[in-house]
Amino acid sequence: MKVGIVVFPGSNCDMDTRLAFEEVLGLPTKMLWHKETFIEDCDIVVLPGGFSYGDYLRSGAIARFAPLMEAIIAHAAKGGFVLGICNGFQILTEAGLLPGALLRNTSRLFISKDVYLKPCSRKAALSGSLDPLTPLLIPIAHGEGRYHIDEVGLMTLQDQDRIMFRYCDTKGQVGGESNPNGSLDDIAGICSTNGRVMGLMPHPERAVNSLLGLEDGLVMLRGLETILV
Repeated sequence: MKVGIVVFPGSNCDMDTRLAFEEVLGLPTKMLWHKETFIEDCDIVVLPGGFSYGDYLRSGAIARFAPLMEAIIAHAAKGGFVLGICNGFQILTEAGLLPGALLRNTSRLFISKDVYLKPCSRKAALSGSLDPLTPLLIPIAHGEGRYHIDEVGLMTLQDQDRIMFRYCDTKGQVGGESNPNGSLDDIAGICSTNGRVMGLMPHPERAVNSLLGLEDGLVMLRGLETILV
């Protein structure tokens, strides 16, 4: 399996993502420049975190029109795997590959902290093999991470088992102060109908090494690796 990692002007988690997949998981990677028009033989395309195009207009709004996005949209339409992390999630919603939108945090502040996540969806490639009773501790770092969708859209996500992760407390309980940004239904990540296009605000690539104090991101990404191999 080859992992393609997109690089936009303003991306700042691209090398962290490459380190997680290539040096920790041992998977071959390829950096994909935003001006390219094809993804070659990549099995999964990852849109990393950062501030693509300086987050002008709104997060992900300009990146959605990058030349490479046409190839990514075509890859998804063929059933290919796509993962958007933080700014990557924002780009996927702007491109229409995932429903809803990411709005300013209710606090109106940029939040950088570790949060607990409850694995939910059994169909999503990223969460399907994870224990729903075991919360994962993963960092977040965003100012626009409040997931929002209309009532019909939320019911669709719930009915189709497309909510990958919800913010929770240390015991896996959802709701209340464990939600850091005011996301609707405590949503931290969602997936497409087939479970192959995935977006989440937390950063698993920043939690793959005991030297950094967090390894739950490795657990999460290994769950993805199991599906893809």
